[in-house]
Amino acid sequence: MSGQSATSHSPTPHVGEGQSSLPGDGARHYGAPPVVQAREPEAHAEAPGLSTTAVLPYARSSTSSRTRWLRAWMMIAPVDAVALIAPLLLTHNYWRGTLANAVLTVAFFAVGGLYRPRRHVSILDELPSLGGRLLASAAVVAIIAAERHSSVAYVGGFMRGVALSAALVILGRAASRAFTVLSRKRRWAEHNAIIVGGGPIGVELARLLRRYPQYGLRFVGCVDAPSREGTGVLPLSGTLSDLDHLVRLLECEVLVIADPDCDESTLMETLLRPRSSHCDLWAVSRLWGSRSHSGYPDHIGAFPIVKIGDISLTGPRWAIKRASDMLFAAVALILLSPVLLLCTIATFIDGGRGIFFYQERIGRYGKPFKVIKFRSMRPVNEQESQTNWSIAHDRRVGPIGRFMRRTSLDELPQLWNILRGDMSVVGPRPERPYFVEKFSAEYPNYAARHRVPVGLTGLAQVSGLRGDTPISDRARFDNYYIENWSLWLDVKVVLRTVAEVFRAGGR
Repeated sequence: MSGQSATSHSPTPHVGEGQSSLPGDGARHYGAPPVVQAREPEAHAEAPGLSTTAVLPYARSSTSSRTRWLRAWMMIAPVDAVALIAPLLLTHNYWRGTLANAVLTVAFFAVGGLYRPRRHVSILDELPSLGGRLLASAAVVAIIAAERHSSVAYVGGFMRGVALSAALVILGRAASRAFTVLSRKRRWAEHNAIIVGGGPIGVELARLLRRYPQYGLRFVGCVDAPSREGTGVLPLSGTLSDLDHLVRLLECEVLVIADPDCDESTLMETLLRPRSSHCDLWAVSRLWGSRSHSGYPDHIGAFPIVKIGDISLTGPRWAIKRASDMLFAAVALILLSPVLLLCTIATFIDGGRGIFFYQERIGRYGKPFKVIKFRSMRPVNEQESQTNWSIAHDRRVGPIGRFMRRTSLDELPQLWNILRGDMSVVGPRPERPYFVEKFSAEYPNYAARHRVPVGLTGLAQVSGLRGDTPISDRARFDNYYIENWSLWLDVKVVLRTVAEVFRAGGR
């Protein structure tokens, strides 16, 4: 569906359609983007001078609604899988090697980003990465086959099957990419997109998305800071504060960051709102004319564009992280049970009953929970417990408590918090409500660290930011960790934490 009809029966707001054309579009003229009111209109309200049938020409699309569930890997991963196991139709002599090669190749493709969404789709762009990964996986399996069978004939027969698979993968990808472009041009598969930024880059992107549907994005509106209202060529659908509302109103699935007239902290605060954070996020680099050296570049028109990872750690990535947390905590509780018993006895000897110390901390999305630690001292009262920043040099901390704090053994009971889901193995430091409120008011990026569960250890801690260190630096490291999360990053932080424990580098 083109979505350019003048009438619709869907409950969209009544708006006017501008008559000016977007610059640089030659002889083709397009109406200005729809201007949407930030609040829901009344059921029978009518804009002055407009018919009640006037609607957003690009706001809602039944096609877009039907394709909301589509993801890039769904279009190509099945094709790759069929192509890689196709040699089994000719012979079953090499079925183990064929299946191993299929699994390894798909894994290499996934790690190399060959299942990620792309705006510019071309098999020619993918060929270098495809070829290298196909050869790498085939070489690994062939070496193993040669070791197992010590037969040149066997390895030769297997490699002929691999060559057939490689050819079918390339042909299958070429066909699927051609179908993807066709489905986008016919608007069978598209996603509603809001451009964040009403400057020159935003204007050009809006023109490109309207003129070239093969990018798979349906331009439905533009938002920017209030300072841009009425000053740009591209009329705004609303300000940044309206974005979360517009995402729901326009059934938006994609946000494209162009050139918003605001600072980074304001933009991040906007993108982290509930509905906005569930949209796919693309961004035009500030140095958009520069050449990308990472992977094979993507672009809309002549604008290099990059896919921003999940900034709130949801979906499959969150499921992987949670599963790894539960496995780690369960295994650690079993293996470290003797150490936990010794710590329990030492704490009792040091200060008698009351082995565990419970304190309220703030977790994911600002939800409070009780963190569990081995007691290293007794606070005078609850007020001191909540507001005393550090007890590193407190004389009430005995030698046993000081040793446990320096080796971070006092934090081992938090493995139970991880099993319960209050915490993660790796994440931002859990902080008390008093300091969360204080630091959130003082540091613009501090509150954003609560997008994920707090952690037993974290990137900031292993990078030397413990005790009396700048809060702004801690928040910056925490947000970097969230936005660049990977399972390997968690492993690196855990390994560095173990090294810190053996160095007794705690506070």
